[in-house]
Amino acid sequence: MQNQNKYIGDDKFQKLLEHYNCTAHPDLIKMRFAGAICSPNLNLRPTDVISSLWEQGQSPRLQTKEEAELFFKFFMGLWDDVFAKVKTNNITLPAFKIKNHHDFVTTCSERFALIIDGYLEGFWGGCENIKLPAYIAQIIDSLSDLAEVYQQLSLRQIHDGEFDNLLKTLNHTDKTINRTLSFIIENYALPRFEQISK
Repeated sequence: MQNQNKYIGDDKFQKLLEHYNCTAHPDLIKMRFAGAICSPNLNLRPTDVISSLWEQGQSPRLQTKEEAELFFKFFMGLWDDVFAKVKTNNITLPAFKIKNHHDFVTTCSERFALIIDGYLEGFWGGCENIKLPAYIAQIIDSLSDLAEVYQQLSLRQIHDGEFDNLLKTLNHTDKTINRTLSFIIENYALPRFEQISK
């Protein structure tokens, strides 16, 4: 699949989201798209995933054919960009900068959302009863468990001398998540792409 639409970049995309009253952050959308591209739900379409970014009944009303074409062109630019990263097994959590306790809590909360509301929401695509190979089902469950680590860290009261150890836990969880995403892509998504293209 060749990239048909070029991604406009995070800054411009953020302005597009604000214009259409979408509260999802570009990083979360990238993870939801990545999950959807790896999804076992073969009936899941990019337009379904795009619509899921708004509350039910809150999707933007596109006034003209030209506006609709431009709207989907911009979103499909990001979809194609994420698809290329999945195909090269290059999906990772975004880098972070933490200077203080507030940054730490914010980062942990954001990472929880990236996995639960991002990747896993996209992966299941509204159908959690789809059969998976047992080992992939276990790996997907482990992603939920790892996301809970972020949530627990975000709620943790940080005492003197603990900050460095908590940062290490955050970094270790990130590395485990990234390895898990890579495993899913290599052992489930990419082989499925090959089967579909035959």
